Amino acid sequence: MLPFDVLGVLLACVTYLLWRLYSFLNFVYGTPLRVLPGPPVRSWVYGNMQEFADVENTALPDQWFEEFGRHFVDRDFFMAPRLWTLDPRAIHHVLTHSVDYPSPPERREALLEVVGRAPYAISGKEHRLQRRILNPAFGPSQVRDLTEIFVRKSIELRNVWLAATGRSGTARLNVSKDLSRTTLDIIGLAGFGYDFKALSASNEPNELISAFRKLHSSQPPMSSIKMFLRFSFPFLKFMPGRMSKTIKEPSAVMQRIGSQIVAEKKAAIMREASEKNLAEVGRKDLQDRDILTLLMKANVAKDIPEHQRLSDAAVVSRTLLTAGHETTSTSTTWALYALCKQPAIQQKLREELLSVPTDTPTMDELSALPYLDNVVRETLRLYSPVTMLVREARHDDALPLSQPFVDRFGNVHDEIRIAKGNKVVLPILALHRSKEIWGEDASEFRPERWERPPEAISAVPGVWGHLLTFIGGPRACIGYRFALIEFKALLFTLIRTFEFELAVAADDILIESSRLQRPKLRSAPEQGFQLPLLLKPYKAV
Repeated sequence: MLPFDVLGVLLACVTYLLWRLYSFLNFVYGTPLRVLPGPPVRSWVYGNMQEFADVENTALPDQWFEEFGRHFVDRDFFMAPRLWTLDPRAIHHVLTHSVDYPSPPERREALLEVVGRAPYAISGKEHRLQRRILNPAFGPSQVRDLTEIFVRKSIELRNVWLAATGRSGTARLNVSKDLSRTTLDIIGLAGFGYDFKALSASNEPNELISAFRKLHSSQPPMSSIKMFLRFSFPFLKFMPGRMSKTIKEPSAVMQRIGSQIVAEKKAAIMREASEKNLAEVGRKDLQDRDILTLLMKANVAKDIPEHQRLSDAAVVSRTLLTAGHETTSTSTTWALYALCKQPAIQQKLREELLSVPTDTPTMDELSALPYLDNVVRETLRLYSPVTMLVREARHDDALPLSQPFVDRFGNVHDEIRIAKGNKVVLPILALHRSKEIWGEDASEFRPERWERPPEAISAVPGVWGHLLTFIGGPRACIGYRFALIEFKALLFTLIRTFEFELAVAADDILIESSRLQRPKLRSAPEQGFQLPLLLKPYKAV
């Protein structure tokens, strides 16, 4: 017979395990979200996550909303319930209560490993402090000063493509690759005064470019259980493996080279202060336009309180990855794709752009072009780079609704009760394609809709354009002005210069969504993300 103390320990262990099992089963099956309809579950381990990998062109959420209505519940890994809702008031509640609805822990851990404690990877007081420090770097006046860089690099891309057309007058190019190079050059110069020279055909990719590419090409799909487990159980990050290597190695390279750039920038600032015989450096003394210089204020300016300063390591992570170059290059890629499918729209845009009597427009001139603005809005509506975001409730709550709904048991509700730990999906792309909001032609690319937009979009709680592309609330994208003017500068230069056509059949192009939605060829998936187009210099008739 076992000693009493051993029996006591065993009983305590069994009791704990039973309690954990009960808690898990109650979380999965006792959730207040159980009153909502949802798709059948294929697997206890994968929930519905594998289905996202099985459906092309990001269509699955649209299908489920069509089948189940404005609200439904699917299952994350290990059967964790996730609420999907198209109700603008519920989405507004989640976005404006960002402390109560942070990113799920596994998502935050993934971001922290890749970008450090950057604004979109942290929350609470630290996030609010960093936003106050970063806001001036992305304000209208700063973006106005940076527009010259956007235009200059757009012209450099134009010249590369003109050279590619050669004597034949036509070129077949993977535009997504070159656009990614261009936006990487832009964030290099505008972000921290460093020219990657990614567009230069004569140079091999340098170490930092290679690190960027490796990091962005190694992101696993959202249906990957390996990523979920890795960041749900932090000790797994220390186990060797391919995922660990593909994340840690490029992150280390970026951190090391970024630290060198920061050190050189700090030395230059202090040297300039010495030459000007300044006893101390203040904010007014830092005049360079790049974002890094503005952030360096938080390190060297004597008129900024100590508690508001960033460490050198913090500056590196903020500067290198705050303005994601891939989102703008992806948006521009989809704009060219849409314009290839609609030649009349492409020509209408070109005529407006050619009416501007300069190749080097200012921010104000770009902003004054109404049809360009409509094309940008329609692209970001129909081809939003980020298709969805996930938030997790920190405590029990009730989401307010703009209209009541009937649950699967026939009961009427004017709110959705949610339990601590339940996830809420913000379906950006599905909301942008909702016929209830945008009308029966919601899935069509029609820039003219922005001349008289539907009244229903006024309820969409986005920081810009009644869209969720840059989300909204306290965690709205801080660099949205930067991204919009960069996007417009690229389209301005390229559409004025070239006529674009698809180089493959339209049905050979599919949309794959992992971290971003990007184009692939159905006939050559092994070649990765690409959009081959035919382009030739435009000649007015």
